[in-house]
Amino acid sequence: MVENQDAKKTGLKQIEQMCIRLLAMREHSQIELLNKLLAKGFEKGEILAVIEDLALQGWQSDLRYAESYTQYRIQKGYGPIYLAYELKRNGISGFSLDEAVEKTVGSWMNLLEQVYIKRYGYDVHLDLNEWAKRSRFLIQRGFPGSMISTLFDHLNIKL
Repeated sequence: MVENQDAKKTGLKQIEQMCIRLLAMREHSQIELLNKLLAKGFEKGEILAVIEDLALQGWQSDLRYAESYTQYRIQKGYGPIYLAYELKRNGISGFSLDEAVEKTVGSWMNLLEQVYIKRYGYDVHLDLNEWAKRSRFLIQRGFPGSMISTLFDHLNIKL
């Protein structure tokens, strides 16, 4: 019985050390930590207990993760649809993407324009294939079609 408790304490300590090692490299969501530790073969209940304890101590924060992740991805030129999907996939809900983009670049339209100009410049006369290619690129980056249409109107891009 005592050996069993010692083994459990050792397992919890290993989980905690691994979590701290991961968090020292970058912020992780609770879901990311859980999935990484499950892949290492640890028990789900023990992992959740350690992650909850680390969150209470301030070592892990889903809010910090969301802020860090969105700032990084916004700087890389990803749009609201992509970011919302990725955050949801990593267990984050209720985070304001609009506030994050406002702090970083001002607005989604500013970001979209920066991404477009960086990639394509100011060419305003496009054939249908080139227009479609550019639209697909922006959609794959996570910008909605309505926003892309508004950008093309704003930049006077004609077919």
